[in-house]
Amino acid sequence: MKREKVTSALGRPRAFDAEKALDSAMQVFWRKGYLGTSLSDLTDAMGINRPSLYAAFGTKKSLFRKALDRYSKGPSVYFYEALREPTARAVVERVFRGIVDLLTDPHTPTTCMWVHGALSCGDDPLRKEFAAQRAAGFEQLRARFRRAVAEGDLPINADVDTLASFVQTIVFGLTVQASTGATRKNLLCVVAAALQAWPK
Repeated sequence: MKREKVTSALGRPRAFDAEKALDSAMQVFWRKGYLGTSLSDLTDAMGINRPSLYAAFGTKKSLFRKALDRYSKGPSVYFYEALREPTARAVVERVFRGIVDLLTDPHTPTTCMWVHGALSCGDDPLRKEFAAQRAAGFEQLRARFRRAVAEGDLPINADVDTLASFVQTIVFGLTVQASTGATRKNLLCVVAAALQAWPK
């Protein structure tokens, strides 16, 4: 467990759990997005003051990047695990069910941090980072589907670019639907319809 030492108003060092604080920051950014999150939101959730936040994590933007990295290695790890499934259809089904599980978890916000961030971020450098992340996810899906074609799992004429875009579009759509009140049953019906359209 990583602990950071910061100086209190009385000049005495005070330790706090940096990992727990980062988890709290991730939850705030996840729920409110980058622009919707204030420094007061962060310090209140993290249980530290602003000087402590800057000393341990840098600027709000650098803290946001750290929170995104934590999200990728935690809540959204289902995506990377799905890529290891033995068939393309199994990959897609696990991605879709993974996002539905995440969106309907009562302990987490009803959105995807990457999608919410991309839709609510007005900062040009961050917007470019979100675009790069989306492109990276697209390339991982495309590479996996190319492998599926080579293995005979997908038809030889399968358009892997369109299939990768299809998966990302469904994930984005599920996220928007969940954020506006769609139930787990609603989302799973969409997943079932999407899987019906998958190449046989």
